Amino acid sequence: MRKNTAYRKTAGSVLPIDAETITMSKRQRRAIPRFVTPIVETHCHLDYLGEDALAETLAAAEEAGIERVVTIAVAPDNLATVRRLAEADPRVWCTQGIHPHEAGNYDHVVEAAIREGAGHPRVVAIGEIGLDYYYDHADRGAQRDAFARQLTLAAELSLPVVIHSREADEDTETILSEYLPALSRRGVIHSFTSGQRLAEFALEAGFYLGFNGITTFRNADNVRAIVELTPVEQLLLETDAPYLTPVPYRGTTNAPCYLPFIAEALADLKGLSVEALLAITRRSSYNLFFPGDVPALAA
Repeated sequence: MRKNTAYRKTAGSVLPIDAETITMSKRQRRAIPRFVTPIVETHCHLDYLGEDALAETLAAAEEAGIERVVTIAVAPDNLATVRRLAEADPRVWCTQGIHPHEAGNYDHVVEAAIREGAGHPRVVAIGEIGLDYYYDHADRGAQRDAFARQLTLAAELSLPVVIHSREADEDTETILSEYLPALSRRGVIHSFTSGQRLAEFALEAGFYLGFNGITTFRNADNVRAIVELTPVEQLLLETDAPYLTPVPYRGTTNAPCYLPFIAEALADLKGLSVEALLAITRRSSYNLFFPGDVPALAA
């Protein structure tokens, strides 16, 4: 989760939205491209939208070729909300978990709610969990404890994890290292903007890295460098909507329908056609979240 303020929050740095970038985006906007291969939105926050906007958002996503959407839980008060959204629409799935900003609210009652909610058939992962040492909205000890306890839950329930890590590379690696033997389904470090060491550790351990509109930002060379070193089979597409809107729509509210622009950026970085990249990332998304439905790659 990244807040849509005057600065886009990233895991490793603060990326300011300058007036020139917004002006250029407006001037160069083009229609959303539509590709043949369906796309999976692996990380967004649909519950941040009103009911009318939600219907429009899902319709626009379908028009852009988005076949499945994973909406992410972040707090005790939206665990049930994301489940209701997933129940209400066959295109939507969800997660259960507490964001590091909410770690101070993590207790046995919240843990029991996550455990119960995770048994829902539309729940595909435990998340968004992890560490955020940039904002420090929660005590770091509380963050580490909530992260570790939710990793334990994921291991017990044989679910993958969706991880948030911001300016906490060393502790993220340390905690994950401890729990790796029990995490049979691994997971994804979403909106990846951390350093090369954490990237290499996560990739070697079998995790995916999620990339979003940051890859299209002019001052995100560090993120593009991580994309280049990441095996294409371990890339996932996400928007983190309603935040981090990709160029050429930067400066507007983000939505899953903008995923094709992110796919174009990643394909260019990996030296692949967009269709080839989408076929691989689609299969990776299914491998992680929908292993019973893994589609065959085109020959």
